[in-house]
Amino acid sequence: MPTALIIGAGIAGPVAAMALQRAGIDVVVYEAYPAPTTDVGSWLGLQTNGLDALRAIGADRTVSELGVPTTSIAFRTSAGRPLGEIPTGRPLPGGSTGLSIKRSDLHRALRDEASRRGITIRHGRRLVGMTSDVDGVVASFTDGSTAAGDLLVGCDGIRSRVRELLNPSGPRARYVPALNVGGYADLVPPGDRPGVLTMAFGRRAFSGRIVTPAGQTWWFANPPRRDEPADGELGRIGDAEWRDSLRRLYEVDQSPIVDLIDATPGPLTGWTTYDLPAVPVWHDDRTVLIGDAAHATSPSSGQGASMAIEDAVVLGQCLRDLPAPRAFARFEALRRPRVERVVAEGRKSSRLRSVGPVGRLARSLVLPLVLKHAAGTGAESLAWMHQHHIDWDAPVTATGVPTNQPS
Repeated sequence: MPTALIIGAGIAGPVAAMALQRAGIDVVVYEAYPAPTTDVGSWLGLQTNGLDALRAIGADRTVSELGVPTTSIAFRTSAGRPLGEIPTGRPLPGGSTGLSIKRSDLHRALRDEASRRGITIRHGRRLVGMTSDVDGVVASFTDGSTAAGDLLVGCDGIRSRVRELLNPSGPRARYVPALNVGGYADLVPPGDRPGVLTMAFGRRAFSGRIVTPAGQTWWFANPPRRDEPADGELGRIGDAEWRDSLRRLYEVDQSPIVDLIDATPGPLTGWTTYDLPAVPVWHDDRTVLIGDAAHATSPSSGQGASMAIEDAVVLGQCLRDLPAPRAFARFEALRRPRVERVVAEGRKSSRLRSVGPVGRLARSLVLPLVLKHAAGTGAESLAWMHQHHIDWDAPVTATGVPTNQPS
């Protein structure tokens, strides 16, 4: 049986391990952190296309009960005026919609499911180097240990060491010019409906929130910050300082965000986000990149987790039906056009969130027309993104468009 080393146990890693195992490959996952981490205040969108990809390998039920079903996105001005509302996509067969889910819950569910299937996850193994030849690939870790396999899959995220080794002079992570703060408040803003993601274009900063069926509100705020913070800088900002700065940012808006901040238990913490320009090299004969290691997108796309999951499942199909490196080449041909389109959409959406007075006026005039058109066409307006279906049983050939890919 061929063997694969999976580097990274975030989202892409456990799903890749399950997909490769399903394809008849023996896998072990290596994770840099010594133990699973908790992301305070951090939640994300898992769209129907991501759930569909998990369904292809029988893993969708592991996460479907953990998140908040999210059926639409409502947009508001800084004065609270509605700009429009659009669906998040057509539900899957059976009625499943996209989810808003805590990042730590998603990570834990995927790791637990991989472990339940007999997959080994070894923590405290940070990759430092790798070598390959006709016999296979050997990974070296900072603790001095090594691991050998036939293949290596780089799922090690936006700061990917595998990507650096494949692209010594390639692109580095690109800072998205806004900070992120978030939390969970036992408060429901008047007029907010469970399952509707509300995005608010504040005069000074963007924010978002969603009400859960249990009566809690998950929220995030995006304080603008043009220059990238230095390593460790955000960690030195205390809870009181975050709250004071957020109140000043949002006090000019007619929005519940200040009340949500005040109702959220501390400590508040902040983090940065990044995307990637096009990565020239995704693979060599023994190694391949997937997920954020290959194509990180801005959080404004709402597709980072779903793209990583899709990657992992399609890679499993390719390795099931084709030998490496032909499987890697086919994987890249199938995935690169789609994910780079998503990255471009995410970058565009990020720019829309932070504009000056003239831009705000133009946005308030144009966006309702855009949203009305999108809502009028229903889920079809986002079909290319959300209705992407993966049929695990569809064969992958070296050329041509397989039946599991949209036209």
